[in-house]
Amino acid sequence: MHTPSIRALAATAALLALTACGSGGGDNGGTPTPTPTPTPTPTAPPASVSVAVEVPAGLNAAPFDTARAVLLPPGFGLRVVARIDAARFLAEAPNGDLLVSQPDHGKIIRITPDGAQNDYATGLNKGHDLVFHDVGNTLYLYIGEADRISRTEYVDGDATSRARAAVITNLPDSSLPELNGSYGHTLKNIAFAGSTLFVSIASATNASPSDILATPKRGAIYAFDENGGGMRLYAQGLRNAEGLAIHPVTGELWAAVNHRDNIRYPLKDGRFPYKALDPGYYNDNPPEPFTRVRDGGNYGWPYCNPTAETGLDNLPYYLDVENNEDQQVLDCGSIDRISKALPAHAAPLGMSFWTGNNVPEPWRNGAVIGLHGCWNCTEPRGYKVVFLPLRADNGFGDPQDLVAGFLTNPADIASRWGRPVDVIPNRAGNLYISDDYAGAVYELYRK
Repeated sequence: MHTPSIRALAATAALLALTACGSGGGDNGGTPTPTPTPTPTPTAPPASVSVAVEVPAGLNAAPFDTARAVLLPPGFGLRVVARIDAARFLAEAPNGDLLVSQPDHGKIIRITPDGAQNDYATGLNKGHDLVFHDVGNTLYLYIGEADRISRTEYVDGDATSRARAAVITNLPDSSLPELNGSYGHTLKNIAFAGSTLFVSIASATNASPSDILATPKRGAIYAFDENGGGMRLYAQGLRNAEGLAIHPVTGELWAAVNHRDNIRYPLKDGRFPYKALDPGYYNDNPPEPFTRVRDGGNYGWPYCNPTAETGLDNLPYYLDVENNEDQQVLDCGSIDRISKALPAHAAPLGMSFWTGNNVPEPWRNGAVIGLHGCWNCTEPRGYKVVFLPLRADNGFGDPQDLVAGFLTNPADIASRWGRPVDVIPNRAGNLYISDDYAGAVYELYRK
């Protein structure tokens, strides 16, 4: 698959005389020094083989009324396991049932291992992310709704949800008077590390300081206890962190983030006019962050934008010329660097770590991310699932295609037939992948 943004990001270093801001910890100004990248080993092969999507009888409504093919690594297959309109986030129950959120419909759908479906929960306020978590001896399903985090007790084999209770309320949504009914990223995402519940409160805007100045901050991650108490700001400057997961080795929170659009050129080097809104620059900038999230961390948005011009690891920043031209608001050299660059405007959504004893060594503990795809770029970005191998230093290698081919013409967004959303490992060591455009859930499996 054509991946113009990664190539462009890595190649630009030779074209620019950089004046990016320095590293977190106070290395201020000057030319960023490329960070050596340890080589992951053993190597997992990227997607390179065209494979027909397997569609069971009865599931072949559009877009599967015509044959579809994807690019996969050698030895893998992809099958449709369910058709669910606007399928978003996923959670596998202990008994093997699969729960699928439908925020557009206020529902969670249950899929049994034999393919039967029913409404597991209804009446949700844009219920989005789903996480199972034990509190004492009770297992709960936590649900990220637009204005709250709710939970319902789960007993093995439950076909429908038990009574729901809100553990966190009054989260910002489009009902806020200051937003006049417009909240660009109202869906909520959650993760657990031990008894700590992380909640991503995304921005309402593309790049307005009003988000980060609000109470609570938007474009931030908050931490709570498992019963919804003890709210505190955990990290800020993360515009829309939809993918949250806990590193399988270090136990740290990691996030995949949708960064801003329509960035203006921040340099006075003559390549583009200073402050110009030029597609030659904004098509590949800023990169989408995939990053370790530090307690107390600040990741820049909307005052500083990461740049991948010196490589895809440990990203320095340029100041944002619209919101922080003189760096009087935020010193871009004093904040936390982004761990890894994903292609600009690729829209990373669901992110998981591919854990489990059934997962082959080249893939085990690597990150898998659904790149939903850009909607307003002049060249397609995303529309694939990527894999980032775990390195010996517990960082991650460069993204490589795991499932690609959701565009029949890689140069034409109009040719898309699918848009990956969430990716989770299942008990068999395979991956479930949701697709809100095709209205499908797939299983990526080893043949």
